[in-house]
Amino acid sequence: MRDTRNWLERTVIGLNLCPFAKAVHVKEQIHYCVSAATTPRELLDDLGKELDDLVAMDAAVRETTLLIAPGCLHDFMEFNIFLASGDRLIRKRGLEGVIQLASFHPGYQFEGTDADDITNCTNRSPYPTLHLLREESIARAVEAFPQPEAIYEANMKTLRRLGPEGWAALGVGPSS
Repeated sequence: MRDTRNWLERTVIGLNLCPFAKAVHVKEQIHYCVSAATTPRELLDDLGKELDDLVAMDAAVRETTLLIAPGCLHDFMEFNIFLASGDRLIRKRGLEGVIQLASFHPGYQFEGTDADDITNCTNRSPYPTLHLLREESIARAVEAFPQPEAIYEANMKTLRRLGPEGWAALGVGPSS
């Protein structure tokens, strides 16, 4: 969890990659769950539990959840395939329109980019990570920031200015 918190503080908040993250971090409304899963099936079970827990909790206490999977889905393509299972689980639980699943991965690669393109780092985390977001929170954020595409564009510029050396200097990889 320490590595993910470090990544969140230094990149997501520190580089302002998500202008909405700081408030929930400061209010301690982010729940970090480190999964012991070693298989996709086990991770899907953990995802189900975390979905239930997030929905049952008041947003003022738990706004969002980061489900961290250090023991599985190391391959980015396998991780991407798993995301479809996560989305199916959300639909199966009747949570479509309530919870949205976002993703971060150490090997994250946007379609049409090279693996070493620095802009991929906007979605690179120390471990495979599933971000469970409340749709109500997203709606409020969009109201406050009506041009979300501007965030993406600003992030690309930030990462290009930072460059690979600057990213490496942040020290946001796994500690072990």
